[in-house]
Amino acid sequence: MHSVRAARALPHGLLRARVPGLASSAGLHGLAAGAACFALATTAAVQAGHVWGSETNPYLATATAAFLAYLLGLILLCRGHTQLAAVLTVATAIQLAPLAQPLLLSQDAGSYWDYGRIAAIHGGSPYQDPPNRYHADPAYPFVAAPWRDQTSAYGPLFTLISEGSAEVGGNAEDWSTWFYKTLGALSVLAAAAFAAALSPRPAFAAAAVGWNPLFAIHFGGGGHNDALMVALLLGALVLERRGRRQLSGGLWACAAAIKWIPLLLLPLWCARPRSRFGYAGFVITAAGLAAIATAEYGTAWLSALGPIIHNAAQGSRASLVHLAAAGAVLFTLAYVVLFRKARHGTVRLGLTATALLVTTPWLLPWYAIWALSLAAAEDDPVALTLSILVTGYMLIPALWI
Repeated sequence: MHSVRAARALPHGLLRARVPGLASSAGLHGLAAGAACFALATTAAVQAGHVWGSETNPYLATATAAFLAYLLGLILLCRGHTQLAAVLTVATAIQLAPLAQPLLLSQDAGSYWDYGRIAAIHGGSPYQDPPNRYHADPAYPFVAAPWRDQTSAYGPLFTLISEGSAEVGGNAEDWSTWFYKTLGALSVLAAAAFAAALSPRPAFAAAAVGWNPLFAIHFGGGGHNDALMVALLLGALVLERRGRRQLSGGLWACAAAIKWIPLLLLPLWCARPRSRFGYAGFVITAAGLAAIATAEYGTAWLSALGPIIHNAAQGSRASLVHLAAAGAVLFTLAYVVLFRKARHGTVRLGLTATALLVTTPWLLPWYAIWALSLAAAEDDPVALTLSILVTGYMLIPALWI
């Protein structure tokens, strides 16, 4: 993997802090900061249940404190040697803690449940039949109002997973919530482990992903599917590094069949000089998934980009660029530059994903995992700095509620 090698501290002053007297025990103190992040992230998850009401200030204060503990932990890990197993143990505590809470800050898991039931129970297609076509279904009240008249924007592999979950869980809303929250939390931990396997600083990379309080709140807490997509993508990079090219290509296809983002990154990965991408594995897996999806949902699954285009045109409060045309132009310019660099041997998937976050008119908090996980795996200092800043920005509830 052509990664960008970083210095032992993050660039541009974001994480160049000096902590006098701690150099000899920086790793231990980093773990202590991670433990503090765990306690604060857990409290923030509890407070997140009240954000929709009048108690945003306690949430914001606790989430900010958790983010500062997270930054301190990363600073200290930059300065000392820490066992990867210890970092992953703290990450496990942070990411699994929100499983004890109800669904937090989003009703997307309700949409996943409803789309799965449309296929599994009603024999319809979530790519043609919006949730309001089956308004008597027990999942319907758990779908957020803006999405009740919209068809699925997710890839066919995730829809098949949702369908299987709906078959197993039946009418039980508790099962659905538990399933997607657990899948989200475990996917973050897998992404942390894969980032560590790819990075020249394994403990730091694992902490950058696994200690992130935003991810705990929105994956273990909110059950979003982006972490699964990222885990599959990083798994593909690990497999290619270990010489399993065709399996890697297959995982690229699986990641893209959760959400479309990997298809945007794939041309840069394939543009490397002497690229050893597993084209056969990708094509065979993609063809197999397409055949299964077509048999199950007809060709309507190809229209999943429609809701994405609709959302981009609508925009979100958190976006830094609110005009879709302006965002498209800015991202295209950045993409051309990064593609040229990839052709000369420097692939920066994390920076590409960061450019997408900065320019998209439809930005949601959990999207931050796209950029940060890849930046940690590549040890790209610029992408790490920017994606960590995006994490802090996205903890502000006024941006997205």
